[in-house]
Amino acid sequence: MLLLGIHINTVYGQVSPPGLGKAKTASWSVLGLRRKLDSAGTKEALTYIGLGTKSTPDDSNPFHKQAIWVLNHEVYHKFAPNQQYSYALSYRRQNVYDEKAPYHNEGVEQEFRLYGRYAYTFKLSERWKWKNTLRQEFRKFFTADFHKAEENFQFRTRLKSQLNFKISDKNKQELALSAEGLFAISKLNEPDAWSSFGYKETRLGFYYMTDIPKTPLRLDVGYMNDLIKGYDQVDFGVHYLAVDLIWNLPYHKH
Repeated sequence: MLLLGIHINTVYGQVSPPGLGKAKTASWSVLGLRRKLDSAGTKEALTYIGLGTKSTPDDSNPFHKQAIWVLNHEVYHKFAPNQQYSYALSYRRQNVYDEKAPYHNEGVEQEFRLYGRYAYTFKLSERWKWKNTLRQEFRKFFTADFHKAEENFQFRTRLKSQLNFKISDKNKQELALSAEGLFAISKLNEPDAWSSFGYKETRLGFYYMTDIPKTPLRLDVGYMNDLIKGYDQVDFGVHYLAVDLIWNLPYHKH
């Protein structure tokens, strides 16, 4: 399953794979643990470690090159029947490759990320739900030895809309279709200046989600298409394969 790619599903839906830069195809693998924090089921925590791989712009093997390691911890609070917020801390270690063939590894860039998320869900019917999310991120970058990276830090805004269709109550089977737009502004080290705030990319996703019978595991099988602004070396963006596996723990009073 790690070879297919595994990533994390929250109480309302999946978390999209991270952007892995210029490629044709990519995979995203995560092993995670979700834990209920209260007896009412309104609070939970999700911790995961993730692995991303990708092809070059010239081939279609999503496992060709190591792309990223991620360690993420997020706490969610459903404070109203249709509203939720969360906050998170993340560490990411991403490989950087030359933009020209044969795409040699130029090193590693480290990132520390803080983000908050607000989500509002409309229940359209017994089978249909429509969720809209605002996510604000602060991203701080370093080289592999914690020296200054070319990009100092970044503020990024993400707007996502997702439509869920319940196939069956049996094993909580669902389909999810999503679209997310990303906008950012960066403070650069080289040169010492700010970039302009603007649109960066669009991520489109489609997933099938189900509980695995007689286990505490949740399985999602999905696809994401990442359309990066200014990247025309491949047609129709970068294609991701994702299989999500979550181990759910119930609430235990201490």
